[in-house]
Amino acid sequence: MTVEILLDYTINQNTIAIITVAHIDYQTKVIEKNAIFYVKKPALELIKNACLIGGSSYEGRKIAVSYHMRVKHKVPIPINPILHIFAFPTHSPTQYHCSWIFPSHVKAIEKHPTKPNHTVIIFKNSYKLEIPVSYYQIEKQLLRSAGCIIQFSELSVTS
Repeated sequence: MTVEILLDYTINQNTIAIITVAHIDYQTKVIEKNAIFYVKKPALELIKNACLIGGSSYEGRKIAVSYHMRVKHKVPIPINPILHIFAFPTHSPTQYHCSWIFPSHVKAIEKHPTKPNHTVIIFKNSYKLEIPVSYYQIEKQLLRSAGCIIQFSELSVTS
């Protein structure tokens, strides 16, 4: 995988995860299928910009998902339903350590063998990501995301 530091980043169909990091030179680690980028902008700003590129505001997408799915917290976001780009937050998006996972790239999840409140996400490209969130919470977020994908993929087809 290549490693690069960027001023900005545009979320695309190759984005598999966006991780918040505490570093003096950058705020976000973006994992793509075949590359890792370190970005100066915060994760939520990247998500918000991608939503605008996809045709709506982050806030609008969040309200729509909450309305259709009756979900209030850690809402999965249809960033660009036409391009089939969806993501879910690992924590409340307002929390500093919130990261974003793109469920279409997730192959499996596993309980961490020694840390009960950690999960290992295995992506389709075999990349493994350990996150400080329980297996149950990640499983719940994947299920919510599946519902969101079904709901908003149908809306984009019938519209």
